[in-house]
Amino acid sequence: MDIEVLEKQRTRLGKFVAPLAVALTSSYTAGSAMGMLVQLYLKSLGSPHILIALGTSARSLGSVLGGVILGRLASRYPYKPLLLTSMALGALGLSILIFLPPASLALGAAFARAFAGAGFAAVAMALVSGLSSRRRRGRNLSYITSARSLGLMLGKLAGGGFLAWWGFRGSFVALAALPLLGLLALVPLPGVEAGHGPRKLATLRSLRDWGLLSLFLGALFRQMGTSGFFAFIYVYMADLGIPTGAMGALAALNHALQVLGMLLFGRMSDRVGRRIVFLGGFGLSVLVPLVFALSRGPGGIAAGFALLGIAFSSLYIGSTAHLGDVVPLERQGEILGLFDSTRALGGMFGPVLSGALAPLFGLREAFIAMAAVSGLGFLLVLLRKPRPRASSR
Repeated sequence: MDIEVLEKQRTRLGKFVAPLAVALTSSYTAGSAMGMLVQLYLKSLGSPHILIALGTSARSLGSVLGGVILGRLASRYPYKPLLLTSMALGALGLSILIFLPPASLALGAAFARAFAGAGFAAVAMALVSGLSSRRRRGRNLSYITSARSLGLMLGKLAGGGFLAWWGFRGSFVALAALPLLGLLALVPLPGVEAGHGPRKLATLRSLRDWGLLSLFLGALFRQMGTSGFFAFIYVYMADLGIPTGAMGALAALNHALQVLGMLLFGRMSDRVGRRIVFLGGFGLSVLVPLVFALSRGPGGIAAGFALLGIAFSSLYIGSTAHLGDVVPLERQGEILGLFDSTRALGGMFGPVLSGALAPLFGLREAFIAMAAVSGLGFLLVLLRKPRPRASSR
């Protein structure tokens, strides 16, 4: 690529990356803290294990629909209004929790925030991928994904601290204000028209033709395993006697390593290829619930979260860069949103499965079962090599 053309591309992309990074960080800080606090809030209401697990499933269902719907819209409508709308919806969902609602409304609030967050991420990634050349796509996407991970890390830290200082109501007030910062960051964002995508939605046949079906199914099963143990991780830590403030700090290790991992693996995927990067992430994901199951205190929990951060960053940036390579430009918003929605679908079923197993066998045994589910996802990706196809860029 000509140096002058490359510099123009970098300048144009720079106008989008900073506002999107700030907005994603604020959105996912609020969403991450909310996930932790809702789980503990439901426990404080005396909710049974299965209802606590449904809190994670509600957020996963919101992510499924948000990624599909807004990702699809990003292929046909201007990006900026979609980004502003999704950020405002996230603030609305969080504000419901200020009133300390019953469990049913708390689940609805979790759904709304997750819908908005997943939709925002899908639109942002489609925008950046579409502005990127193949040789720099992994690096450019890593700036966006690392901002999201930074928000997830800050949310874990803030959630534990806010709850210890202000209780549930004060914590939810603070979280509801965060998306407003994201809205302000998006105001100067330049307007960009989306490409005119096809009217038909992507089907299993479409994914098969692009050589992506095994990757999507593998991501679904991997997320089932991960969300299955995550639905009870704070309850599990409470059973181990770990204080609330320390829970957030331990969970933040996952996202701290994601921030670094996204940047590192984004560059690595541009150099050594996407497949080797995302295969490593799928493989490491199998070990994560086993580490938690063997943990007896903060040290083991810290090791599990650290491994999870490395696994997810490798898996996610390698997979999304690969999607950007093989999917036509005009359909990238739809497919990137569908990929996140597929993972979220696994996140919806995983907690239900672990919620059914935990009362019968115990949390540790449920975690081991989740490792087996993640292992199935790894095998699906490992045994079916994707068929490469150049995208329109």
